[in-house]
Amino acid sequence: MKQEAWAAALPHSVLLVALLSLPACSRKDPSAQSGRGAQGPAVPVLTATVTAEDVPVEIQAIGNVQAYSLVSVRSQITGPITQVHIQEGQEVKAGDRLFSIDSRPGEAALNQALANLKRDEAQMLSARLEFLRTSNLFESKIASQQDFDTAEANYRALEGSALADGAAITNAQVSLGYTTIRSPIDGRTGNLTVKAGNVVKTPDDVLLTITQVRPIYVAFSVPEQQLPAIRRESQATTLPVVAIVPGETNRPAQGELTFINNMVDITTGTILLKATFANTNNVLWPGQFVQVSLTLSNLSKATVVPSQAVQTGQNGEFVFVVKPDETVEPRPVTTSITANGKTVIAAGVKPGETVVTDGQLRLVPGVKVSLRESLASGTATNAPVSRP
Repeated sequence: MKQEAWAAALPHSVLLVALLSLPACSRKDPSAQSGRGAQGPAVPVLTATVTAEDVPVEIQAIGNVQAYSLVSVRSQITGPITQVHIQEGQEVKAGDRLFSIDSRPGEAALNQALANLKRDEAQMLSARLEFLRTSNLFESKIASQQDFDTAEANYRALEGSALADGAAITNAQVSLGYTTIRSPIDGRTGNLTVKAGNVVKTPDDVLLTITQVRPIYVAFSVPEQQLPAIRRESQATTLPVVAIVPGETNRPAQGELTFINNMVDITTGTILLKATFANTNNVLWPGQFVQVSLTLSNLSKATVVPSQAVQTGQNGEFVFVVKPDETVEPRPVTTSITANGKTVIAAGVKPGETVVTDGQLRLVPGVKVSLRESLASGTATNAPVSRP
């Protein structure tokens, strides 16, 4: 009877033992798989090859285009404008006629001065002859000292009058020259504030402004921490500057650094710089804001990786390097500068190695990876995963 009861209970005991053993098995399998990532399926990633390139050391800033020269044209005399010789926005050369002012008053003043000179020269000639006669008579003891002094004074006074008439003629000629207003510089004319028939007054009225745009300045400010490097490099060579106008990225303007301000702005902690551009194609225009790139030096054969390959962890920056067996290892790196989507690596990787540029979130040390297609282009990225 006892044997039958034990036999009846045996299937339930075996079933209980089997059920208790199932959780242990389920806990064991994931542990075994996670113990070595390479044993699981390969993780798809994008990769790139570490390269050696010449990288420029650049300073980026926002600049403002300024005219090389800006002249406000004013009249030197008062009078009505008889003719305007230029159009608004026209390019002019130094010496080109801009305005003509009524010249008749100036011509009359010049003629009057010439007439006065003729009159005074005739009177001076007569006084000189009288002085010579009186001088001879005085030497012969015939004329008195008073007669001699009077004759000499008359001659000297008329001589002074003739000199004054000459100065008046020069002044009249200068004033007459002011009736034609000419451009003092090469440049482009601005808005005309007067038309023919307007009466201009000196020196109040501004007739127009002329801006010189070839060459042209671009002014920009950089943090004062970069001033020592800029001064050091500028003393050794001329530093190139590139200016890009928004919407004109295919037409960068090439110039050079020509001015470093003599003091740092204490309110902003920046130093003002200016670059000069030939601007032969007129791509730069006064008042524009442009993107400025100042090149200090070039790093020759620097180790370069795409910037997205560099990750930041608790112990600093690192990259995932793909080994020949298609597994990855995180490797700490020391970065230098970043430019145009690339980062210079000072230490940590060597040219020719392969690094992961996308898909790092799923990676752990030793996991196997596979090259996946780019979602944007449908093609593989820069470099394939190395094959053993």
